[in-house]
Amino acid sequence: MISLGLLVALATLVAGFGLVLALRLLPTMRLQLAGLALLAVVVPLAAVWVSGFVMFHMGDDVKILGVAAAAASAAVGAGLFLAASISSRVDRLRAASTKLARGDLQARAPQQGPRELAELGAAFNEMATNIEQLFDARRQLVAWASHDLRTPIAAMQAMLEAVEDGLAEPAEYLPALREQTRRLAMLVEDLFELARIDAGVLQLELRDAAIAEVVTTCLRGLQAEARARHVQLEANVDQAATALCAPEKVERVLFNLLTNALRHTPSDGSVAVVVEPRAEAVLVRVEDTGEGLPDGSPRRVFDRFYRGDRARSSGKAGAGLGLAIAQGLVEAQGGQIWAENRPEGGARVSFTLPVGSRS
Repeated sequence: MISLGLLVALATLVAGFGLVLALRLLPTMRLQLAGLALLAVVVPLAAVWVSGFVMFHMGDDVKILGVAAAAASAAVGAGLFLAASISSRVDRLRAASTKLARGDLQARAPQQGPRELAELGAAFNEMATNIEQLFDARRQLVAWASHDLRTPIAAMQAMLEAVEDGLAEPAEYLPALREQTRRLAMLVEDLFELARIDAGVLQLELRDAAIAEVVTTCLRGLQAEARARHVQLEANVDQAATALCAPEKVERVLFNLLTNALRHTPSDGSVAVVVEPRAEAVLVRVEDTGEGLPDGSPRRVFDRFYRGDRARSSGKAGAGLGLAIAQGLVEAQGGQIWAENRPEGGARVSFTLPVGSRS
């Protein structure tokens, strides 16, 4: 009898394993679940029937077989119902993914049901939201870039037409044409820099660098503009502060922050650069005595083409890419950047850089 039990158990195990491998070949999950439900009852039922046929009289064998068949039928029904429920939820997720693939960015998947399917639906919806935001950002980028490119091009075209029609001498418009060309070149360079940051192909050679030298070089380049605006440039820099960074990119960040601060600081105001070495990072702050940041904008100032209402109405707005580029360059060097209003008035933009080995 023990030998018979072992033989039946071994045969059941081999048959079940073989049928499970066969189930994997079915084309849909619905069929696989239905097949699994059948397998879960057919194999034990066959084992019971074989054992009963050998061990009992025929009449008792039929009774045992009837009870087993009834239990198996109930199990099959429950399995098929469960398979249909799971398959319907998966079908809704598949339908949502199909809509998203066809361009419907509003498509979302249901987040009800078993935990695994609910988490899958939530992950899909988060992905769809990110894709929608990415497309919105791309549309805004194209719209703003087109606007900012169109303005200098239109001005240059008007000046060239005036020269062609004999309404002005070429020399009269040369300074203006040079300025518009410089503006176009800067905008194109900014867009190219953003494209490299977004694509993750920005290659930086990080090395220990004295931040004081970077600050001095940047302030020297902006001194003439500050003097023309009657704004005082100040620096409070720890000469021993050393950061692990790409100095030319830090200079670009400072240039963008200082240019933005000068643009929003009135005459007789001041803009200061403060550098403080800390235990694990070097803190750099650019502070101004301007109008400060509008309510709710400290997080938005790093958005591409963001320009506050006061800047738009006053004609001080630039292309709106400087702070976005600064954020990308700082984060690419392992730092963080943020903006806030100063308690005494004006705005402050701060960023950190990893501390250098010589600090």
